[in-house]
Amino acid sequence: MTALSPTFETGTEAVEARCLRLTAKAETPGLISPKIEVRCLSRRTPGNVLVKIAAAGVNPSDVKAAIGMMPYAVFPRTPGRDYAGLVIDGPAEWIGREVFGSSGDLGIRRDGTHATHLVVEADALVEKPANITALEAAGIGVPFVTAIEGYRRAGLPKAGDVVLVMGLNGKVGQAATQIATWLGARVIGVVRKDEAYAGHASAPVEVVNAAAGDVAAEVRRLTEGRGADIVFNTVGDPYFQDAHKSLAIMGRQILIAAVDKIVQFNVFEFYRGRHTYVGIDTLALSSPATGAVLREIVPGFASGHLKPFPVLPHAVYPLEAAKEAYVAVMGSARDRIVLKPSED
Repeated sequence: MTALSPTFETGTEAVEARCLRLTAKAETPGLISPKIEVRCLSRRTPGNVLVKIAAAGVNPSDVKAAIGMMPYAVFPRTPGRDYAGLVIDGPAEWIGREVFGSSGDLGIRRDGTHATHLVVEADALVEKPANITALEAAGIGVPFVTAIEGYRRAGLPKAGDVVLVMGLNGKVGQAATQIATWLGARVIGVVRKDEAYAGHASAPVEVVNAAAGDVAAEVRRLTEGRGADIVFNTVGDPYFQDAHKSLAIMGRQILIAAVDKIVQFNVFEFYRGRHTYVGIDTLALSSPATGAVLREIVPGFASGHLKPFPVLPHAVYPLEAAKEAYVAVMGSARDRIVLKPSED
């Protein structure tokens, strides 16, 4: 979003948007102090659209950027990467259509989605399937983009493949599991304690409790010594060695996160196993690039093979309670947290 002068082009719809604003980074999530500003917005250029936002997801990256964990996050800005809403101005073929989307730059390097309206490129839009709600669509973006981009880079799972998901019950872990089972792969998931898989899948998901013993040995046992063709490591170094030792010959490990940045790496096992390591950073994807990724999996949502995360009533916050939403996301809550900027 960009603040405009009081004069607008004739025929271009302009709105007074209520936008969350962060003026500077905070030291902790509890010290984040978003303000609500009224800003005049217009799509301005022919390639943009103006979206009235019905719902906007809150992701850990939104909060991490607010507390200075992403040095390229600019201030002041409106946070938020994920959204769902209605196009109210733009190319004729888009006006009146329900859309959703996400981005690596929205809310980080430019004004984002935690507002009543958003100006974004038309090429970034994805039409919302009729069988999901706006609240659900607003929660799809970052987790599913991360999952499908990881698979795109590493090679899509196929029938007969074994996919090992480290951090099974996290949002990216669930998205990775949904996609892999939809495509016919066998999924084994790793959890930190004794618990079942919490999400949707198109086939049974086997669960390994990391607290119960040697993860890699259990994966080898379950696969009769073969190991995993793909390891989707959503956690990083806490599982790095287990992931490495679980890889099949010519296996691929996808990495999206880190706690400690430095890990021990056995180069001999790496090249003798003919392994591939793939790093994924969705913050590097522009809004149009992110839209292209999402469009690849829309048929899965339309058919019901993929399902959005449930959005429970207590996990929906107004803009005025954004701080509470941010704290919840960085806390222990497993709910998909969503902002609902408008009352209608």
